[in-house]
Amino acid sequence: MVQINWTLQARNDLKSIAEYIKLDSVRYAKLQVIKIKSRTHILRSFPLAGREVPEIENQKIRELIEGNYRIIYKVLSDKRVDILVVHHSTRDLSQRGVE
Repeated sequence: MVQINWTLQARNDLKSIAEYIKLDSVRYAKLQVIKIKSRTHILRSFPLAGREVPEIENQKIRELIEGNYRIIYKVLSDKRVDILVVHHSTRDLSQRGVE
C-alpha cells in the first residue's frame, strides 16, 4: 500500500478552498474538502491512476480531478506519493511552480 503525504502547500490549498466556500456555506466547504481528500484514496492502491499533467513534462507528476479541482501529485516511489497542490481548474497552473 502506498503512503499518501500531503505537502504543506497542498494542506494550505485545502484550507484556502474551505475558507472561500465557507463564505457561502460551511456545510459545502466541509463537503468539498472531504470529496477532495477521498478522491486521493485510490492512490493507495493505484498510484498511477491519475493522468500526466499536460503542462508539465514529467511522468511522475500526475493529477486527479475532483469537480473543479486538480489534485496534483508526484509519485516518489512505489511506496510514497506526495500531494503537491490542489488547484482550481480555471486558474493558470504555471504560476504555481509545480515541478
